[in-house]
Amino acid sequence: MAWGRRHHRRWLWLVALGLGLALCLGGPAPHRGLPALAQTTVDPAEQFFADVLVRGQPVLQVGGLPDISAADRAGQINRRIAALLNQTDNPDPITVNVDRDRDLATLQVNQQVIMTVTQQDALDFNTDLASLGQRWAVLLNQAMARTNLAAAVSYRIRGTAQQLVRNTLDNLPALLGALVVLVLTWLLAAVVRHAVLVWAAKTEGDRTTEELISRLCYGGVWTLGSVVALGVMGLNFAALLGTLGLTSVAIGFSLRDVLSNYISGVILLATRPFRIGDQIVINNFEGTVTQIQLRATTVQTYDGRLVYIPNQEVFQSSITNNTASPVRLSSVTVGIDHDADLPDLFNRMQQQMKQIEGVELDPEPIVLVRELTPSTVNLEAQFWVNSRKQSFLQVTSQVLAAIKLTLQDAQFAETNAPEDMAIEPLSNEPLPNPPIP
Repeated sequence: MAWGRRHHRRWLWLVALGLGLALCLGGPAPHRGLPALAQTTVDPAEQFFADVLVRGQPVLQVGGLPDISAADRAGQINRRIAALLNQTDNPDPITVNVDRDRDLATLQVNQQVIMTVTQQDALDFNTDLASLGQRWAVLLNQAMARTNLAAAVSYRIRGTAQQLVRNTLDNLPALLGALVVLVLTWLLAAVVRHAVLVWAAKTEGDRTTEELISRLCYGGVWTLGSVVALGVMGLNFAALLGTLGLTSVAIGFSLRDVLSNYISGVILLATRPFRIGDQIVINNFEGTVTQIQLRATTVQTYDGRLVYIPNQEVFQSSITNNTASPVRLSSVTVGIDHDADLPDLFNRMQQQMKQIEGVELDPEPIVLVRELTPSTVNLEAQFWVNSRKQSFLQVTSQVLAAIKLTLQDAQFAETNAPEDMAIEPLSNEPLPNPPIP
């Protein structure tokens, strides 16, 4: 459950980031008091409105007339404004001259006509001719007036904030639709995760596999829901995929180690060379597996430390699983004098090992002659114990102590130096078959 909550928050942050980008890049917003601009790209000759620019910044919009398109009309006005600003950095204010006879108004600077306001413009913006001309004159005067740096920064910040508010209001239906999709995705992901966990618990019976299937299904539902939510926002996925295709090589190269860890984690969870609770040896680390994630495997060593091993390193290393079988063979080697009665000593050692709790009776413990040296006969006692590390060490220690007492009773203890008794690695000789669990 903790994993689900953490990754649920991650998905929400990713989707929120995508929604924010879609909102910010969704297209230019209309100016205050002006008709909304179309969000699609059309031929300039078919545009109904075009921007009038002052020092590269849009100030207002003008529409087309019967004899000229909106783009051509705006281009002429922009050229006149640029010529005026080239002549002087601080031009005189623009004035409005209304001609009632011809039913139009002109915006002028020192008798130089900057633009003409027609009755069609007044109809487009639902106002009268004089009011529209006065409004445009104020906007142009504000844009052409020289301001200090602080005022310019304030103007830009205010304009950006107003544009963001307008974009938010314009995209409010899309935002609400995306929010509904995210809520449904969250509910569906929770239901799918619970259903998959119940199904996997009945069919698999392994917690590792259950976690793998649950995580993949949960992530798949959120991926699909995110795609749908961004589609509701109007994100062009064809362009997005094209951009990702161009940068996929660089992204893959920079994230190759991270992706390799995740892929290795999926393979480990699918093949299951070990499970949670198993005691394993990976390189120089030995301990109990406490967690298997897609990125790393957590092993708790026998002295209580937690080791996080990247799954790529786990996948590429040799893994020794000490608890793959319920029992494990252990052996100890002791040295006795050449004059010892071997059959009697073998029987005593076997009986002593059988009485120790934790030593498996099937197969029964055995004692073998391991090596003949000039001074001693080295015996190897082999016995099967529980494969858990604590029980394995405890039982082996008890067997060593019991063998020491047996040798003392048989009066062979003085011939055995302390270094003669040690846990030896298993040889390649055939050993008794372990019991069937």
